[in-house]
Amino acid sequence: MRSEFILAFNEICEERGLAKDVVFEALETALASAYRRNVNVSNTQEIRVEIDQRTGEPTIYAEKEVVDSIIDNRTEVLLEEAQRQGFTDAQMGDTVMVVSTPRNFGRIAAQTAKQVILQRVREAEREQLYEEFLDREGEIVNGTVQSVGGQHITIGLGRTEAIMPRSQQVRSERYRPHDKIRVYLLEVRRTNRGPQIVVSRNHRNLLRRLLELEVPEIYNGQVDVKSIAREAGARSKVAVVALQEGVDPVGACVGMRGVRIQSIVRELNDEKIDVIEWDPDPKTFIAKALSPARVSQVHLDDHPDEGKTAIVIVPDDQLSLAIGREGQNARLAAKLTGWRIDIKSLTESAVESLSNLDHPAADRRVTADKDLVEKAQHILAKKEAERPITAEDYLVLDRFVAGVEGRVIDQRAADYEAVRKERAAARKLIPDIAWDLELEELDLPLSVHNLLLDQGLTSVGDVLYRLELGDEALLRIDGIDDEALETIHRRVAETEELWLEAEEALEAIPAEEVAAEAEVEGVAGGEEDAAVEEIDEEVVVEEEPVLEAEAVEEAGDMAAAEVAEAEVAEEEVHEEEIPAIDDLSTSLVEPRQPEKDERKKKGKVVVVSRTPGGRGEEEGEEDETADQRKGRRLVFDEEAGRVVTKRKRKGGRRRPEWEEFEDMDIDELLED
Repeated sequence: MRSEFILAFNEICEERGLAKDVVFEALETALASAYRRNVNVSNTQEIRVEIDQRTGEPTIYAEKEVVDSIIDNRTEVLLEEAQRQGFTDAQMGDTVMVVSTPRNFGRIAAQTAKQVILQRVREAEREQLYEEFLDREGEIVNGTVQSVGGQHITIGLGRTEAIMPRSQQVRSERYRPHDKIRVYLLEVRRTNRGPQIVVSRNHRNLLRRLLELEVPEIYNGQVDVKSIAREAGARSKVAVVALQEGVDPVGACVGMRGVRIQSIVRELNDEKIDVIEWDPDPKTFIAKALSPARVSQVHLDDHPDEGKTAIVIVPDDQLSLAIGREGQNARLAAKLTGWRIDIKSLTESAVESLSNLDHPAADRRVTADKDLVEKAQHILAKKEAERPITAEDYLVLDRFVAGVEGRVIDQRAADYEAVRKERAAARKLIPDIAWDLELEELDLPLSVHNLLLDQGLTSVGDVLYRLELGDEALLRIDGIDDEALETIHRRVAETEELWLEAEEALEAIPAEEVAAEAEVEGVAGGEEDAAVEEIDEEVVVEEEPVLEAEAVEEAGDMAAAEVAEAEVAEEEVHEEEIPAIDDLSTSLVEPRQPEKDERKKKGKVVVVSRTPGGRGEEEGEEDETADQRKGRRLVFDEEAGRVVTKRKRKGGRRRPEWEEFEDMDIDELLED
């Protein structure tokens, strides 16, 4: 028979929609916390709770020490009790996890367990809601308006709520409590009070998701939505393209008799939607984007600095339709295509063409046709007199404008393209290292420095790039005059050699040496010690070991004399200057240890080992210098005040100046 605990447990899981493992984990944590509080045990003592998932019976295990007599039953357990619970190998002083379930937790323990359980359940529920709606971010959700406030609207989404800020609302829509609406899930934020969900009604992706729901071809991938321009509540433009041959993208979105698009229009409260076919040619795409207006000509004027501008010429009777109410149609077309659109009438363009008849870019066949020019002038006179213009008149103006004004714009676009190529070539001339140098490297006057920073010139490369384009590129900056320009030229010339040498140095370093140097710098101290120890072992194998100081003292005077004679016979150090007393006394008292000298050569570490009984040995480099091959070492002589050379050479004879110090007491030597 199932206990009341299991019934209550299943009820919580079903109501909250939580996994049983999550609730069991929360319950175990709650019971452990309640046990610690009720029994008052230390936080360092391990407490483990196990719940029988069939009966719901909890079992508490506490970490206790095995003793022969109990002083504190919270932390101690008798050996017999530990063995009775299965710890047969337990001994005095061991720590074991024994069953310590109290008979009755009491009212405080039950209340604590209840609070912790509720808290963990709420946390698990919030986390589940967050994960659920995070996966649905960017989708359409159905909601119910719960309350309408001044700053935002609260929308119920079932088990949680969402807010729709004023900036995400449609001005023409009126929201009332209990209204059923579709919203676009814009963002899900994690907060201490649970997930905060932000929804929108004016986002352009709301229209994209509605099209995916209503048009199967878009959902299946046969038709793709290229771009969307939307002014929520008024009008939208959608550019679509067919990804499968034989599919009409516009017809698929509109549907038979406009059924599909009308369903979306009703959902958006009668918002007008224009569906156009996307075209890879910008001229054709821009002409379609201005629909329903009829376009005569489109000329692209891509300025290097001011950006992309499309000059669109339309008949006079289509001018207001192309612009739209308050410029809405032209504004949406610009958003849809990504081009700034300048709309002109045919008569306005014809007037400009008459003034550009002598322009070198104009078509000579058109400008030399006097009959065509006279007809254009006659049509413009009719327009000025407010007389009607026929369709034939528009064809004449269209031909005249295409031959003059159109050619002038196209020539200007070609000049802009040449400027872009020139700038690209100038940018390639700038060394890469110049772009990484800050503007402060030029050490310009503060006023000039600030003027360049205001124009976005933050590196040496930016200044060199402007200079490559010509002095006019800098003189166009307000505040930069001839004197400031001369200062910039001078500072660039003074610092040019520095960064050019730095770049040449970087280019001269082969990739292998750079990698080797990086490897050397990353060598750990233990690896360096291992390399030194390895060389020491090789030296010991080749040369006779040096006796320790204690061994010398125990060997007696005769043994010490023999050791000294062996050292002098093996190697002798000769200096061009008389050695100092301190150095000599040190060499007589302390046994010499091999010297380790590390040199960095061509990206590698070369370890040189010098011992009193032999010349320096190097590993890792064969092309050593002459001084290294001869065993010389430069040192500074404090008494002489200059640098002297220490030479190491094989000794086969005894030197008189060493013999006189051999039998002297070190204390007498230091006193002298």
